[in-house]
Parts: sequence; C-alpha cells; structure tokens
Amino acid sequence: MNKLWLIFAQSVTVLLAIFFVVSTLKPELLPWTPRGKLATIKESAPVEVASRPGSFNAAAEIAMPSVVNVFTSKEVRMPSHPLLDDPIFQRFFGERFESRPRRTSSLGSGVIVSPEGYILTNHHVVEAASEIQVALVDGRNAKARIIGSDPESDLAVLKIDLDNLPSITFGQSEQAKVGDIVLAIGNPFGVGQTVTMGIIGALGRSQVGINTFENFIQTDAAINPGNSGGALTDTSGNLIGINTAIYSRTGGSLGIGFAIPANAAKQIMEQIIESGSVTRGWLGVSMQDITPELAESFRLKKPGGALIAGVLKNGPADEAGIKPGDILLAVNGKSIADSSEMLNLVAALPPGKTVTLAILRNNSERSVKVKVGKRPT
Repeated sequence: MNKLWLIFAQSVTVLLAIFFVVSTLKPELLPWTPRGKLATIKESAPVEVASRPGSFNAAAEIAMPSVVNVFTSKEVRMPSHPLLDDPIFQRFFGERFESRPRRTSSLGSGVIVSPEGYILTNHHVVEAASEIQVALVDGRNAKARIIGSDPESDLAVLKIDLDNLPSITFGQSEQAKVGDIVLAIGNPFGVGQTVTMGIIGALGRSQVGINTFENFIQTDAAINPGNSGGALTDTSGNLIGINTAIYSRTGGSLGIGFAIPANAAKQIMEQIIESGSVTRGWLGVSMQDITPELAESFRLKKPGGALIAGVLKNGPADEAGIKPGDILLAVNGKSIADSSEMLNLVAALPPGKTVTLAILRNNSERSVKVKVGKRPT
C-alpha cells in the first residue's frame, strides 16, 4: 500500500512540474488560456447611392437601361479569281469554285429615345445591314427596322416593337461647357455594356473629316469600337450627345472622342421619323476658309468669314448675283467664322426662305437677298 501511495505521489509531482513549466513558458498551449481580444474593425455605415461622394452611380443607373447593343449582319460577295469565272473551268470543275456570298457581322450601340421604340444610332453602324438585332440591358432582344438614316450627319433611326421600353431624357447640349464631366455608355469591343467617365475637351469641333456636317462635342471619356451610337450623358444621366467616332492610329481610345450634340441629333431624328429623310437648306456655292494669307491678300483686318470659291450655275446664289471671290461674312445678321459654320448655318434654313447675306466684294460690304434652295441628296 505504501508503495502504491509513493507511485501516486511521484506521478502527481511530475504532472504538477510539467504544468508549471508549460503555464510559465507556453501558456497558449493550454486549451483554457484566452487567445486575446478580437481586432476592432471600423466599418462605414451603408451609404445611400445619392449621397456617395464622387460617385456617378445614380446617373449611370438612370441612363444605362436606355442604351442598347446593336448587332448587324450583311452578305458580302468576295471577289473571285478571273479563272473561276471562266465557263470552261466551271464546266469541268462545277459551281463549287464560284464565289459565294459571305455573311459578316458587326456591333455597335444605340439609345432608346421614346417609349414607342425609336432608337438613335449611327448611320455607319447599320449601313447596308440586311438584319439588325437589338439587345436590351434587361435581357430582351428584338429585331429592329430602319426608319431612315442621314449619311451626311452619320445618324440613323431604328424602331423596335416591345412594351415598357426605358427611354432616355434629352439634356441641354447647347448649354454644355468645356470641363463638364460626362459619361460615355456603350458596348465597346462587344464585352458588354460599359460606362466610362471624362470631361468635355472642346465644343463645336469641325473639319475633322468624318461627316459632311460636323459640330462635335470632343471628350476624353474612353470611346472604343462598339461604342458608336451610344450615349454621352451629363452627371444627371441626361443625353447630351451620340458617340460617333474616335481619333486613333491603333483602333483604341487615345483620349479624343467625338459625339454629335443631342439637340442636333433630335432635330434630324424628328425629320427622319416624319418624312424618312432630312431636308436641308442650300445656296449652291463651294466655300473655302479665310487663311491669314488670304486675309492679307484681301486686305482684311483679321481672318473671318468664308471665301466663295465657286458658284453653281442657275443655283440660288447664282440667281442672287453672288460671284466667286466674294467673301461671305454673315447670314441674317449672324456672323460666321469659317466655311464649316456657314455650311451648318445654311443647312438649318428651311428651303424656300429668303435670307440676307452680308458679303464683301472689292473691299466693299454689301447685302444680298437669296432664296434658299433644297440641298440635293
């Protein structure tokens, strides 16, 4: 009995010694030892969308449902080798060597502008398309038909037949200022609907060489292939432009994009919906900008106006007595800076209206009344 008691006492002594060593040197090994306090992490309270500083989520959510993806397809007959069209060759080898049409597809964007299903996009997006499909953000798809297009402004109007369509609100593009923040919404490279942000870099950009009639909003919001026809909006989600083109040597965005102002696009759209085409004023003249060299030769105080380089015989200007070499200074009292501004100003005049032109001839300013004609297609 004494021997058993001795063994028990020694075992307890050894266990107590082990416990003392562990609790002193490695207390974390004991299961009941506290592991320390949990880290205190500060989390911000949920922020309402409208109150997020620096966020344009509200504007994007307003405009994005109105922007659609436009998918077009058309048949293209590839040129064949002359030998394949030889009757003798086809007699022996059959028609399998004949050139056959190949279907190509492309993509772009568009903007729903009315609950009736009218969509604004670019002319070059739907040009020569045999089939047009439109995809909405909510997952719906519809076949679209072309109501009309205007190649000179690169605008087209489509229509789809769906219910409960989200239409965008037109903003005041004429009140836009350089430095305003804008959002570009579209389907770049087919990756899906995308929103990019930038500012307005310039207004009234012309002589870019893209369209006949140019009065672009320039922006550095990233616009890439597939964005054409999409929306340029203000920070309230209102439409101020239709994205049209980029300046690029590589095909990607370099920070210079161009959009057609919404007020001009709206006027063209209304004419297309009403008549299927666009009617513009016309004088029947060819114009040239006044360079500093021309201003010096004409003894002008400063470059301005547009030099009339040619006059179409029996055209409105010819019948009014305007001659090559005249310098057009103003239309109905509104001075013009260059030939592009003159072209846009005259195009906005209704055919048949009589206007007063201020011209400079032989260093003498005079007024000439001209009956505006209809611009040929």
